[in-house]
Amino acid sequence: MSKRPRSIPEQPPAFPHLASWARRPAPSKPDGKGNASFYSGAALSVIDPIARSDYPLATLWRQRLALKCTAALMPHLGRAEGEGEIRDHFYLARQSASRGPAGQAFSAWIELARPSSLRAGDLAARLVRLLDLQPNALAALEDILAGLPAGQGNPVTAAADVALICLRLFPRERTVALWIADVVLARMMRWPAPVPLIAAQIKRADLRAAAGEQESDDWVAACHLAYAAAAADAADLYAEIARRAEALLLAAPQLRSKEADRIVQRLLTEDALSVQVGKETTDRSMRRLFDRLVELGAVRELTGRDAFRLYGI
Repeated sequence: MSKRPRSIPEQPPAFPHLASWARRPAPSKPDGKGNASFYSGAALSVIDPIARSDYPLATLWRQRLALKCTAALMPHLGRAEGEGEIRDHFYLARQSASRGPAGQAFSAWIELARPSSLRAGDLAARLVRLLDLQPNALAALEDILAGLPAGQGNPVTAAADVALICLRLFPRERTVALWIADVVLARMMRWPAPVPLIAAQIKRADLRAAAGEQESDDWVAACHLAYAAAAADAADLYAEIARRAEALLLAAPQLRSKEADRIVQRLLTEDALSVQVGKETTDRSMRRLFDRLVELGAVRELTGRDAFRLYGI
């Protein structure tokens, strides 16, 4: 009896690490603001090939960064959900309407990470819907998006300038400014899709000051430092999930389930998966598949619960 054909991706590409001397110093050290653009440029140059990669792992990478940005913004919304709780709200709700504020926020940041976010045509309307903005915000957003830079000048400075306009127009809607900043950065860097970055590192004090009377130069420097830290973390995150992907792909040939190859493909592109009945398998056999993946060290159970589990690399 001939073996069934397998479809297992190649190992993920490796990219250079960010050298320690190119990482921004701790905020308490004096070297920060004066060299802000150096640190952001160094870190963004390292993630540039990752952002351009068409390997499936780049999609998962963006989703994990979207989760980090969502968690960082929860205190701004008066909420305390961490990454695990946000993931639960998003993946375990039966309908999008029942995801709650945290799950809806994560949904918005995942949408940011899609290539469609670079198409300005309906982006304003999508922002109003995704971020639950007042309808009267639509016209102002359309004007801002119509004037987005398309590739000239310093990418971080351009992102900071547009974000400042948004913060002063919508001082209570900080997510709008940070979302659009990442869109501008991606356009300037000519990436195929935005990478959620700045929200994970920008300081609340800088956001408050920018929405008031802060000097624009101070705001631009703050954005450079935030992008430097966020891009460095993003480079480290890719290295981490690439190692986990390698373990998954090494384990894949040992899996006997008919759904194994499809699940492996999904694990490379999605932040988390729940156990669902497959096209050719039962609920029990799918549970066995995920248990086997955990046993092989190829995936992690992400919730720590006995029921309603989620799995990912």
